[in-house]
Amino acid sequence: MSILCGLPLLECVYCLACARWVWKRCLHHGGHDSETWGIATAEEFEPVPHMCRYILAVYEDDIRHPVREPPGGYGINPDFLILKRNYVDTFGRAPPYLLYLDHDHADIVLAIRGLNLSKESDYAVLLDNKLGQKKFDGGYVHNGLLKAAVCVLDKESDVLEELVEMHPNYTLTFTGHSLGSGVAALLTMVLLQNRDKLRHIDRKRIRCYAIAPARCVSLNLAVRYADVINSIVLQDDFLPRTATPLEDIFKSLFCLPCLLCLRCMRDTFVSEEKMLKDPRRLYAPGRLYHIVERKPFRCGRFPPVVRTAVPVDGRFEHIVLSCNATSDHGIIWIERESQKALELMHEKDKVMEIPAKQKMERQKTLAREHSMEHKAALQRAVTLSVPHAYSPSEYGTFDDHEDESEHSDESSKRKAPSGSSRGNKAKESWDELVNRLFEKDEAGHIVGIKSQDR
Repeated sequence: MSILCGLPLLECVYCLACARWVWKRCLHHGGHDSETWGIATAEEFEPVPHMCRYILAVYEDDIRHPVREPPGGYGINPDFLILKRNYVDTFGRAPPYLLYLDHDHADIVLAIRGLNLSKESDYAVLLDNKLGQKKFDGGYVHNGLLKAAVCVLDKESDVLEELVEMHPNYTLTFTGHSLGSGVAALLTMVLLQNRDKLRHIDRKRIRCYAIAPARCVSLNLAVRYADVINSIVLQDDFLPRTATPLEDIFKSLFCLPCLLCLRCMRDTFVSEEKMLKDPRRLYAPGRLYHIVERKPFRCGRFPPVVRTAVPVDGRFEHIVLSCNATSDHGIIWIERESQKALELMHEKDKVMEIPAKQKMERQKTLAREHSMEHKAALQRAVTLSVPHAYSPSEYGTFDDHEDESEHSDESSKRKAPSGSSRGNKAKESWDELVNRLFEKDEAGHIVGIKSQDR
């Protein structure tokens, strides 16, 4: 009898606990993820808006006669458009992309479009993955996106090598949106591990901007490549926060908002320590830039603020229950809000009347601060026992050249077959690299990744 009397009390406690969970989840908004991060400067954020416009240009059939041009245009001179590939050119193994020689910014840009909902080949790239299926450079990556990245490099390596040689002072930038962001990020990582294929291009000349990125690399790789890869997230965007494998999302019978809500409830009860120690769990790559434009319990959009950091824990771990979770993923909105944010940064600089000399000094200081932040993130990853993470030199030095050499040496040891020398690897061509790492059909098309770890 006494037990039966206690049941109503237990029910009340259970209902209160559920109400508390719902209240906490409803109070969590996109701005919480980056509230402790630093504010980005105009110098570091300036490439983002025109990278978004380059990606939008991929959607045009004829760049000389655009039909969906954003305000202000794409900023592309058609005479310097090196090439533009569609699904026919890539045989559906990679999304469409373009290669542009940007003389205004001294940059060689390869821009990759996002997911095409009407193309089965894009879904095939997304679905070609299982947790822990593919290892790369001591971590895990998305198998299908890695295959698409190598497909692009295999096709365009000669053109890239020629452009890099002709313009030794230009940077080499890879950028993409959504599905294309994952391809661009992994393409960058593959190239960094094989820089000798582009005449030993300096690591500092290579960079990547992943717009609305997919989770495509394990945590140790996400932090390790933060000096080269930059991910841009608009407020409540669902994709960088969705730890659910992409293949589960598109195979699900549930609608996307319902699945996100269910995943949100599940992640709430999983400890962050358990998440960090799962070596197969994938994350958005590199340094993160978070564009925040809405405030809780406020209507409308506010002047956007851009925050940046190289976080290890608290790296967009929780989905935001927001009606804007899917709209914030759109490349059009990201281009508009990033341009507004950049204009506000420039206006602030004008008000402060910063002299040109001080701006140059600030750029050097910014590069030094980013290097120190990257070093601290690597150290924190080791402190938190992130699988396969390693810290910089124990003597406190963080020389870029030495760091590159360590990465290159480790990569060579992992990649070189037994009995081969470092000198032989340096002479390896792109064709030999692809043949060693990937399986091809009779027509010479990439059909899979060989089972050996790299």
